[in-house]
Amino acid sequence: MKRILFVCHGNICRSPMAEFIMKQLVKDAGLEDEYEIASAATSTEEIGNSVYPPARRKLAEHGIRCDGKTARQLTRRDYDRYDLLVGMDDANIWNMNRICGGDPEGKIIKLLSRDVADPWYTDDFDATWDDCLEGCRKLLECRV
Repeated sequence: MKRILFVCHGNICRSPMAEFIMKQLVKDAGLEDEYEIASAATSTEEIGNSVYPPARRKLAEHGIRCDGKTARQLTRRDYDRYDLLVGMDDANIWNMNRICGGDPEGKIIKLLSRDVADPWYTDDFDATWDDCLEGCRKLLECRV
């Protein structure tokens, strides 16, 4: 079982989009039994809140549901639980390392070499969809 945790600042836009895109890609590839996929936040700002409505709508445009998902914060225990912790931008990576107490096993990576577009500020959910899809496809191709 490969365990992947996607992480962004609030866990209401980018990381849940990546989580549910990856779940769909894994399902489409018939690999559901091989993966556990979730998402979390580096901050406490949105804890308990559901996926941001425009992000939910963008997923729904592609036939992907995210019902029941609520924001939660990354914990140090997540470092041991997951094989890969995937941040959306440099600030996320810095905070993930802080929360996890470093990255001695090399599990913390950025989804793309560039920052994933943050729709909270840009309101461009198409760009975020494209970035998340690109990154998730690459992860699946590598069979992480």
